[in-house]
Amino acid sequence: MKTAVSVPDEVFREADEVAARLGWSRSQLYARAVGEFLERQGDDPVTSALDALADELSDETPPSMGRTLIDSGSWEW
Repeated sequence: MKTAVSVPDEVFREADEVAARLGWSRSQLYARAVGEFLERQGDDPVTSALDALADELSDETPPSMGRTLIDSGSWEW
């Protein structure tokens, strides 16, 4: 996907130098940098907490209960 972003001039210059040194295009450098950043972020903490709660309640709660709560907008039982 093609996109436009704004970065500080100094970051842009340094990024161009690194890309040239590595023999990469600017697009390759930015794509790899963003990809690595995203990998480091790991799982979303809210999603992880909800997954853990679902695992704890899986024996007590019918499988369709989660969907029912989501559809109703009711998050408390």
